[in-house]
Amino acid sequence: MSPAGCPHVNSFKVDNWKQNLRVIYQCFVWSGSAETRKRKAKSCICHMCGAHLNRLHSCLYCVFFACFAKKHIHEHAKSKRHNLAIDLLYGGIYCFMCQDYIYDKDMEQIAKEEQRKAWKMQGIGEKYSTWEPTKRELELLRHNPKRRRITSNCTIGLRGLINLGNTCFMNCIVQALTHTPLLRDFFLSDRHKCEMQSNSCLVCEMSQLFQEFYSGHQSPHIPFRLLHLVWTHARHLAGYEQQDAHEFLIAALDVLHRHCKDDNGKKANNPNHCNCIIDQIFTGGLQSDVTCQVCHGVSTTIDPFWDISLDLPGSSTPFWPLSPGGDGSTLNGESHTTGATTLTDCLRRFTRPEHLGSSAKIKCSGCHSYQESTKQLTMKKLPIVACFHLKRFEHSAKLRRKITTYVSFPLELDMTPFMASSKESRMNGQYQQTVDPFNNDNKYSLFAVVNHQGTLESGHYTTFIRQHKDQWFKCDDAIITKASIKDVLDSEGYLLFYHKQFLEYE
Repeated sequence: MSPAGCPHVNSFKVDNWKQNLRVIYQCFVWSGSAETRKRKAKSCICHMCGAHLNRLHSCLYCVFFACFAKKHIHEHAKSKRHNLAIDLLYGGIYCFMCQDYIYDKDMEQIAKEEQRKAWKMQGIGEKYSTWEPTKRELELLRHNPKRRRITSNCTIGLRGLINLGNTCFMNCIVQALTHTPLLRDFFLSDRHKCEMQSNSCLVCEMSQLFQEFYSGHQSPHIPFRLLHLVWTHARHLAGYEQQDAHEFLIAALDVLHRHCKDDNGKKANNPNHCNCIIDQIFTGGLQSDVTCQVCHGVSTTIDPFWDISLDLPGSSTPFWPLSPGGDGSTLNGESHTTGATTLTDCLRRFTRPEHLGSSAKIKCSGCHSYQESTKQLTMKKLPIVACFHLKRFEHSAKLRRKITTYVSFPLELDMTPFMASSKESRMNGQYQQTVDPFNNDNKYSLFAVVNHQGTLESGHYTTFIRQHKDQWFKCDDAIITKASIKDVLDSEGYLLFYHKQFLEYE
């Protein structure tokens, strides 16, 4: 994309061009409301081959959608002499005369205005949607897969990390964070305004780390400053002993959250009232409903969460007895033909009603006395990035061990059945799911998997990351190797990272 502008754009700027451009952004690019997203899903197909993939572009001169990858939109532009088209995935303007994506100040302003409106509808903070890239930032963003045409052998962003002495737990989380799409855009835009003492801000170090990853250098990076800052701000992780990757993830998000500022310029101390980039991406709302068994009164609380920890079969915690294949469902593309426990099984157990028993009576506000009750957890608000922690390490007074139970997890995950709004769909511990192919609000795509090999006392962490589309790589400290989807899905799985589909890009 060239910031110099395009000499061919004036041919489009006639009559109601601003209104026409706004309609395309509103209905087919940003799609802020559920209704416009449905319209986009129904309408956006190539008018030549009927496909809905292959990077659809819309002609800016007439109502015509066509594939960019198959050059159907190129054929239309040549035959009609319609020189401009808009990428329906990213919103970029392509000039067929310049043969590149172009920049125009007026069009950029309209795009930003419509993007802000759409993201406001979707609950994404105003701060996040109003970045103004500088010339230097535009240069950085050229190396960002969001801003360039990607080939299958693209390696920008792939970089190993030197192990500084049992620091694989840190390296695997850094790989997952640096390949989180929206977090990547934030740090490459370099918008953090630091008010801390020099060399003590973790957000500044993460910003530098992202730029190192996407600089194009391929030699392994040495994250010694990051390790030092982690030791400084999370003292329980200090030292060269092996630490838990999940514990490091939560500590890192907590420090980043505390070092960020919200829109009011105040330090973010309350995760319930914060608009920092960490909370915009990772924070969800967990609803807890406690129901009195006498008057059936319900007490509801909603708490923020950065991740969901899920119990596994084989732990000392009684696991909900599931009957594989009993309901004949293949929710989230997972079947029970092999009898393996699935991520959906674990989520079903997590969100099932639980009888608290006579030893845990609560004082009911309706009965005005202590009564037995049931408790049920559901998702009130889903985060942009959903992280699932499979509880493989069991620590108790009698037992310290690792649980190696295989859990099948999907490439695409629909969280609709586990929402608070879907509780009425639950009957006798089973789901009756209504599938809406045009509603992608609760649908996620897998983009990173952290694995642990070995025992609780002696082990090693690695990460599978998705570079783009279906290209996967294994990150083993300084070594980066190509991986297949089968390698990813067959892995044991410790931390699973999913990204909301409608906010994702190739």
